[in-house]
Amino acid sequence: MGYWLTLLLVIPTSGFLMRLFMIQHDLGHGSFFRSRRAAELVGHWLGTLTLLPYHYWRKTHAHHHAHSGDLDLRGFGDVETKTVAEYLAMDAGGRRSYRIYRNPFVLFGIGPLWHFALKQRYPAAVPRSWTQAWRSIWLTNLSIAFLVTIMVLLIGWKAFVMIQLPLVALTSSVGVWLFFVQHQFEDTYWARKPEWDYYDAALQGSSHLVLPKPLQWITANIGLHHVHHLSARIPNYRLQECMDANPELQQAPQVTIRTSWALTRLALWDEETERLVSFAEAEELARQRSAQPAAAAAA
Repeated sequence: MGYWLTLLLVIPTSGFLMRLFMIQHDLGHGSFFRSRRAAELVGHWLGTLTLLPYHYWRKTHAHHHAHSGDLDLRGFGDVETKTVAEYLAMDAGGRRSYRIYRNPFVLFGIGPLWHFALKQRYPAAVPRSWTQAWRSIWLTNLSIAFLVTIMVLLIGWKAFVMIQLPLVALTSSVGVWLFFVQHQFEDTYWARKPEWDYYDAALQGSSHLVLPKPLQWITANIGLHHVHHLSARIPNYRLQECMDANPELQQAPQVTIRTSWALTRLALWDEETERLVSFAEAEELARQRSAQPAAAAAA
């Protein structure tokens, strides 16, 4: 009974851990300190708690902001998204792998835990030329090992794992869900160069996640994601003020907790209709398009 009561505290603790990450996120955008050295120091120790190496995450996240919605520069710092044509061109194994990746149980369950707890310890895809990022990765790993050792000495392995594992699992799952609904909705924005536009990607390809005020505070206004993508240097406590002062920012696509669950079925970008579709819709579109030339020939 004592453990289950303790486990209930994982929920608010996860919320505050999420807020610490949002502070780390703003530090990476240069929003809080004038001193870059101060931002790096605080960012490193926050990254130790959130399991995200500060410099590595900052670099990949900057790539996400610079190329969000760019079909020619996908797959780095974002949720992997294939086009309908790319998916249909895959062999059976490739389609199966992508379906597994986009399965909600994987995307919001075991995937986030693996990503934050394991992959971030040695992200093999990071180029060796990113020396500062690799230094951040190893320093973060050392800091995590130091804190884990202290906690194990204080409360033992069993208690540490029983508390920390559900905390990391819940926080990482919610974090990935937040990131997902901020960009993965039916009428989002994807384009290829030269048509791709940074401002259109920010305002059309980033959602306004409408949350109850307590959740909006705990997530540091990150739901106002279109404002954040328009100008990443705006600190989180100014995002609501910016949106309220600019009527054009109040027209962004809105997502709520209730409507977000329907978005999980969307998995492929259809370049012809310019919307995200489900696997079933993609297959139906493929059938319709393959039938069109035959119908035209018959006519």
